[in-house]
Amino acid sequence: MDVDIATLRRILKNCRTVAVVGLSAEWHRPSFFVAKYLQEHGYRAIPVNPRYAGGRILGERCFARLEDIGEPVDMVDVFRRTDDMPPIARSAVAIGAKCLWQQIGVVSAEADAIARAAGLASVADRCVKIEHARLFGGLHWAGVNTRVISARRPLWVA
Repeated sequence: MDVDIATLRRILKNCRTVAVVGLSAEWHRPSFFVAKYLQEHGYRAIPVNPRYAGGRILGERCFARLEDIGEPVDMVDVFRRTDDMPPIARSAVAIGAKCLWQQIGVVSAEADAIARAAGLASVADRCVKIEHARLFGGLHWAGVNTRVISARRPLWVA
């Protein structure tokens, strides 16, 4: 399930419409933070969470299932338990997604096999936000982009 840097760059460059499965409407949840980051970097993040279906998260209509979206989706980014992954992988295949992305801590070999057998790119146990920032220049040593370019360390750093 290991993916090389060139493949990650290609996925992040070409997969601009992202269905975020398990996206929470709560601002402090990792899924919300990642979806907001994606929007701020030119991606469309479509929420998929039955709890909020019909409502809006980050200005986008939320859907209960991937099959309910009704428009092309490039990537399915999943914030769910590993046990939930195989049916989600089958849904990603059914809607014609190009990539199945399992977030940090989510690693399903079965879901990976389902996606790859159908020709989808598959990434597991990685964060879309972290990988984008790392590969496209937005990751600061503290994990955030300060938008300040300097060779000087802050005075409080030992």
